[in-house]
Amino acid sequence: MSNRVLCREASHAGSWYTASGPQLSAQLEGWLSQVQSTKRPARAIIAPHAGYTYCGSCAAHAYKQVDPSVTRRIFILGPSHHVPLSRCALSSVDIYRTPLYDLRIDQKVYADLWKTGMFERMSLQTDEDEHSIEMHLPYTAKAMESHKDEFTIVPILVGALSETKEQEFGKLFSKYLADPCNLFVVSSDFCHWGQRFRYSYYDESQGEIYRSIEHLDKMGMSIIEQLDPVSFSNYLKKYHNTICGRHPIGVLLNAITELQKNGMNMSFSFLNYAQSSQCRNWQDSSVSYAAGALMVH
Repeated sequence: MSNRVLCREASHAGSWYTASGPQLSAQLEGWLSQVQSTKRPARAIIAPHAGYTYCGSCAAHAYKQVDPSVTRRIFILGPSHHVPLSRCALSSVDIYRTPLYDLRIDQKVYADLWKTGMFERMSLQTDEDEHSIEMHLPYTAKAMESHKDEFTIVPILVGALSETKEQEFGKLFSKYLADPCNLFVVSSDFCHWGQRFRYSYYDESQGEIYRSIEHLDKMGMSIIEQLDPVSFSNYLKKYHNTICGRHPIGVLLNAITELQKNGMNMSFSFLNYAQSSQCRNWQDSSVSYAAGALMVH
């Protein structure tokens, strides 16, 4: 084994968000400063992974709930957009670069996860092509900057898991979720609507298309707030809402269910909802974003 430190470059910097550290820091600061921290300290957050011009202000509502003085390890669960994956995958590098500062992967936790035999290894190519984890790195770095040498990250690429696998991974991660030093970041956008996404559900009773989309998303969001993985699966089967992080969300809900069995009291609240644009006709398209936080009582 060589001691060479392997790095994942910030491959989407300069396109999905600015590559300038000072500029990026000021931008994130701006969004965070406009938001209240009502759900601190969050044990888990759900936040979007689109370009920051679209979802930066929405994501701030989730990241504002992160308490850097207690958080020592950040699990980031993102869906796989480019490679078929039926399980979850771990990164093959040591360091994730961001324009703000480098984030260190927790190799001790990685070793424990690796031992379970439940994970595969993602190639550097897959790692750098994927944006679902990367879009959370600058926000993580910003939220944690006052304790920047005192935390590690645990990036997990989540495949198209069966409900059984979501349960198994939920059970595995539940012991980490139980630890107040850990934070789970669940990466997901909500409805992708329009011809380019091959999804055009429309409930005319809601009025304009964008209102129907909002109603559909909020139905899903309230099921997530009920912390019920089975209802969430049923909702997805019924409406096929294009929530790209449905599997990471499913894993989180199953981890929560496991802890509730052991008497842990938790609540999840969504704090913000936004759409990239308002769809009014069939030619339009939009992506929805939602930010929320899990609190342990």
